[in-house]
Amino acid sequence: MNTTPEQIAALAEELVDLLGARGVTTELRGREKASLDGAKMSPILAAQLPLGLADIVAFPANAEQIAETVAAAVRHGVPVTPRGKGTGNYGQAIPMQGGLVLDMSKARAVVEVGDGYLVAEAGTPLVIMEQAAREAGQQVLMYPSTAQSSIGGFLSGGSGGTGSIKHGSNMSGAYVRALDVVYASPVAELVHVEGDEAQPYVHTYGTAGIIARATIALEPIQEWVGFYASFPTFEQATSVIRQVGWLEPTPRLVSADLPTIANALPADPAIPKDRASLRAILDPASVAAATALVEGAGGRVEEVREGPQATVKISMLSYNHPIEWLQKSVPDETWFHVEVSGASLVERLDEVHEVYPGALLHIEAQRDHPIGMLAAPFVSPEEVYAGFDRLTAIGVGFHSPHQWYVDHMVERVRELASRTDPDGLLNPGKIPSGDTVPTGVKWA
Repeated sequence: MNTTPEQIAALAEELVDLLGARGVTTELRGREKASLDGAKMSPILAAQLPLGLADIVAFPANAEQIAETVAAAVRHGVPVTPRGKGTGNYGQAIPMQGGLVLDMSKARAVVEVGDGYLVAEAGTPLVIMEQAAREAGQQVLMYPSTAQSSIGGFLSGGSGGTGSIKHGSNMSGAYVRALDVVYASPVAELVHVEGDEAQPYVHTYGTAGIIARATIALEPIQEWVGFYASFPTFEQATSVIRQVGWLEPTPRLVSADLPTIANALPADPAIPKDRASLRAILDPASVAAATALVEGAGGRVEEVREGPQATVKISMLSYNHPIEWLQKSVPDETWFHVEVSGASLVERLDEVHEVYPGALLHIEAQRDHPIGMLAAPFVSPEEVYAGFDRLTAIGVGFHSPHQWYVDHMVERVRELASRTDPDGLLNPGKIPSGDTVPTGVKWA
C-alpha cells in the first residue's frame, strides 16, 4: 500500500481544519516518536526496527473526533494505525505501511460512572479510571501492570493484569460491557456494540474496528495493601505462590522472582538483596493467612504497606517489568523472554530453567495455573523458537512476544475485518495472511 505525498498533504489540510494546527503533525520528530512502541524489548523485533514510519500523526480529543479522523483518512486512502500510550511490547502500534498514526492520548475523559460500570474515552489512563471508580465507592476489575496505559490500548493489545487472578483476561466477557468502535468508513460513525457483540473487537489491535470509547465493568470497592516477603531460595517462594493466590478474599496480584531478578529491581528495603522476593496486593483480611504461608515455607514478611500508591508500585513490578529491569541491570547481556503458563512452572521448576541456558523465571499466581515470563540470554531466533518444543514437552504453555500478528481467534478477526475494513486500511500488516502463521502460541 503506497501512500503518496499528495494524499498526505490533502489529509493534513483536512485534519488541521478538524483538529486545529496542534492536533496534527507531519514533522519527522513527531512521526518517529509515534512510530515506536515497546518492541525493542524483544531482540528479535529490535533487529528489525524500524518496521514503519508514520507519514502523519493526528491527536483527536474525543471519540467523535476519532471517528471523523478515521473517516478523513479513509476518504484519502491513507492507512490508519491506532495508538494509545505506546506501552505495548509486540509492535502492535508500529505503522507497518506508514500512513496515519491515530494517537488517542488526548481523548482521556471519564464520561460516566454508574452502578457497576464506567464509560471512558479510548485514551483514558487506567489509573485515572480507577480513581474515578473509587470516588464512587467502586473499583475497576483489573488494570494492566503499566497503570498509566490507556483503556483503548489495554483492550486492543493487552489481555490481563492486576486483578486478573479473580477476573481472568479482558477477553473473558466479564470486563467489557460495551464499546463504541470506528470502522474504515468514509462517513464518520461510532458503532455501538454491547456484551457478546463487543468481544470480537478486544485484543485485535484495531484491525477490525478502532475502539474509540469503552464501557467497562466495576465492582464494589475493596481496601488493598502491598505485601512484601522474601525467602532464602526461589523454590521456597514458588512453593506457596499458588496458595497465596487462592486466598479469600482473592488477591489482586501475587508475583515472585529469583534473587538475580530481585537484585535488579529498584532498591527497596522490602526487597532485600540476594533473596527471592514475593510481592502481593492483598485484602487486609488475607494478610494473616499469607503471613502463615510465607513463614511456613521458611520465608519472612518484610513489610505491609497501605494506600493506592503502594499497590500501584507492586503492579509496576509485575508481568514484563521485572524482565525490563533485568535487561537494564545487565547491559552487556542481551535478554529475551517468553510468556509461559502452567503448573509445571512450580512442579518442574528445574526443568523450566533448563529449557534455555541461563534462564530465569518470573512467576505469578493465577486462578487456574501460574503464569510467568521466562528470560534468558539471547543467542538467535532459532534457539528461541526451538525452546517452544522443549516447553511443550514439560507441560508449559507459552506465547511468543516476538511477533506483531493478531494471534487470538484469527479467523474471526479476518472475517470481521473483511466487512469492517474491506480495503485493509486499519492497522495493516497485523492480521496474518493465509500463509503466515503466528510463531509460538500454545497456552496451557
